[in-house]
Parts: sequence; structure tokens; C-alpha cells
Amino acid sequence: MEQHIFKQVDELENALAKTIQSVAQAAVAARGQFNFVLAGGNSPRRLYELLSSDAFKNNIAWSNTWFFFGDERFVPANDQQRNSLMAKEALFDPLKIEPSHIFTVDTNRSPSAAAQHYSETIATHFHHKPVHFDFVLLGLGDDAHTASLFPFTSVLQATEPTVQAVFLKEKDIYRITMTAPLINQARHIAFMVYGKNKAEAVAHVLKSSVDLPQQYPAQLIRPTSGQVHWFLDEQAASLL
Repeated sequence: MEQHIFKQVDELENALAKTIQSVAQAAVAARGQFNFVLAGGNSPRRLYELLSSDAFKNNIAWSNTWFFFGDERFVPANDQQRNSLMAKEALFDPLKIEPSHIFTVDTNRSPSAAAQHYSETIATHFHHKPVHFDFVLLGLGDDAHTASLFPFTSVLQATEPTVQAVFLKEKDIYRITMTAPLINQARHIAFMVYGKNKAEAVAHVLKSSVDLPQQYPAQLIRPTSGQVHWFLDEQAASLL
């Protein structure tokens, strides 16, 4: 696990974009494709806009890139809360990504059926062999959740590399999320975290001498062979 700490958020985003570019180039050279799992929420928007800018768009083989989502809100496809809609606006449309290269969660099904279908879709793309994403981008909530692995939810008990539906009572909404075992099979995982409000969560995950994954779910992200990088601004890292 490596930590990268930056004074400014734009410096963090530029360094992370360069890392994604490097991993993408190596993946295409080695295996002919780059399988990229995107994070949701508002934090990655500027990163996606940077990747689709003149500085990066011609340095990644987008025609050899396939996109997935680490989690999704269980809302209609055109709902502004959708992670995939934000990515469409900031990344897919500017780069003119082929729809066949974008794997979104089908929320026209029940939550459990949507999760199962997404898991099957991923398995099919990887020819029913072990799923090793090239790059998984993650955020971190101020409660130490990542993807939709929220504290004290049943999905934290998952032992299989799959996709599950989870109901968040306090938000009164279902989420569809990759399980920690699936994320942990990735070749590269990067957390992108900035802001003073994230400092306590970062410290609990990275500094604590006690493992409490039910309370701090991001502690579950510990791949056996892949690399984990934390891209932090000084405020998020202030308690380390």
C-alpha cells in the first residue's frame, strides 16, 4: 500500500490521471484491453473531465477500454443520482465511448436481479474466468464506506467475488455494489480522497492498529496480489 499526499486537489487529480494512463497503457500492451472500474459520487467528476481533456485523451487507447461501476444507486437510468449518468456527461460523451464498452447496472429489474445480472455480465466479459480488473477507482465516505460497502450492512460479510444489492435504511434506498472480494481481485486499486471532513475516516482505515471492518468498511480492501494506492490531499491526510 502506498500513500501519495498533495497540497492541492488539482495536483492529486493530475497525478492520479497519470497513474491511470500508465496502467491503461501497460494493460493494453500486455492483454489487449483495459478494464476500468469507475467510482461514483461528485468527487471524481473533475478527474473524469481531466481524462477526457487534451492532456490525456490521446494517451489512452479508449477503443480498447471497457468501463464498469463499483456501485450504483438503484434509481432510473435518467436519474441525476446515477453514477453512470455523471460518468456519461464527464467522460463517455466527450470521448465518444462506444456504448458496447460501458457496462451499467440495469435498474429495470428488482435490486437482487439487477445485482445478479451485473455479476453475470462481468463474468461473461471475462469469459467466466477469474475477474481481475486492471484498475478500480474508489472514494471514501466520512463514515469510512467505499463503493456501497456501508458500516454494519450485510454485504460486508460477503466471501464471494460478486455483486450484491444492499438496502440502506437511513437513506431509504437500495444500492448495487461490488463486494470486497471482487474489488480485491483487481490488479490496481486507487482511493481518491480529499477534504478535512474525510480526515477521521482516513485515519481509522489507515492508522488504526485494530481491524474493525464492520465499522470502517474500507479496511476490507486488501488485495492479496494487487497494488493499493491512496491519493490524498493534505487535509484528508492531516490525522495520519
